[in-house]
Amino acid sequence: MTTKEIKSEIQKSLDKVPESFLQDILDFLRQAESQPADKLNLTRNLKDIITEDKELLEKLAK
Repeated sequence: MTTKEIKSEIQKSLDKVPESFLQDILDFLRQAESQPADKLNLTRNLKDIITEDKELLEKLAK
């Protein structure tokens, strides 16, 4: 996907997101702007782990 296509898809999603989440999304994007690329990759990897192992993490939390 090109950058232009990605931005278009993001805009479509933003149009559908409940208004109560828009400030959180804006805060996240602004925070991402100021982070070095390696830290952003670490954050992405952590998100992937949490998503993939959600059930395991829920069991560990109990």
